[in-house]
Amino acid sequence: MLDTDTKRRIDSARDILVGKVPDPKSQVEQITIALIYKFMDDMDAESEELGGKRKFFTKEFARYGWAKLMAPSLGGHEMLGLYGEGIAKMPENPGIPPLFRDIFKNAYLPYRDPETLKAFLKIIDEFSYDHSERLGDAFEYLLSVLGSQGDAGQFRTPRHIIDFMVEVVDPQKGETVLDPACGTAGFLISAYKHILRVNTDAKGHSKLTPDERGRLAKNFKGYDISPDMVRLSLVNLYLHGFTDPHIYEYDTLTSEERWNEFADVILANPPFMSPKGGIKPHKRFSIQAKRSELLFVDYMAEHLTPTGRAAIIVPEGIIE
Repeated sequence: MLDTDTKRRIDSARDILVGKVPDPKSQVEQITIALIYKFMDDMDAESEELGGKRKFFTKEFARYGWAKLMAPSLGGHEMLGLYGEGIAKMPENPGIPPLFRDIFKNAYLPYRDPETLKAFLKIIDEFSYDHSERLGDAFEYLLSVLGSQGDAGQFRTPRHIIDFMVEVVDPQKGETVLDPACGTAGFLISAYKHILRVNTDAKGHSKLTPDERGRLAKNFKGYDISPDMVRLSLVNLYLHGFTDPHIYEYDTLTSEERWNEFADVILANPPFMSPKGGIKPHKRFSIQAKRSELLFVDYMAEHLTPTGRAAIIVPEGIIE
């Protein structure tokens, strides 16, 4: 469970951004980037404490380290310049994994107010994590708060609905799991936690062998048409223990490259809105339709293995 202080900090960070960054998705991105930035510095500091070396903020990137960013002697405009330059250059940092480089790809500051940034980074500075799972819980809370705001509804399916659908299809440790419209990967994470939970004994010890646990994360896959959603999914999965998450920027309804990939379990809450004139799917669908919800249902039915199960959220009336 997430502690009250962490919730308060996330709410405070969001409140600071609201005036300058009104779009909920952009708020998520700004808080995500800052949390990951701080998290990398925390991991560098922990490595040094254990006698190792820094790997994220080294060489020419050492100047962007969190301690330098938060130095009392640094003025507001200097902080703005250093942080803006740091997040812009991070994709070029050879010391960070490709996943982190993807997270920072095209990142930028949507405002140029030093006082706003100073107040925002002061809140982020209060976060300190020695394990990514705690940061993952904070990230889940952030998505849940923003997912309840107006147009941000595409972000997130309510957690209790996700968990219920996962319980019904009951994914197993050796099965492949796919979400073809994954958003922020809520279904994939819930399915992963379900498998871990049902493979835990009464004393809380995992019954999975190291090989089984290693293979487990490789069985999960997600697609999303939005590069922003792909970025948030990658962060969310990484923070929940996926060191190499398989999330792809992919248009499930109009692209054919992954048509021949199947899954034992498919879970999704696909978008119900179709563009004006409808979707123009490729010709491998078994139905003639232009509405996205119909095409997604057909896609899931077509891409299950012979013993596969699926759970999908659809508008009322679609099954009639």
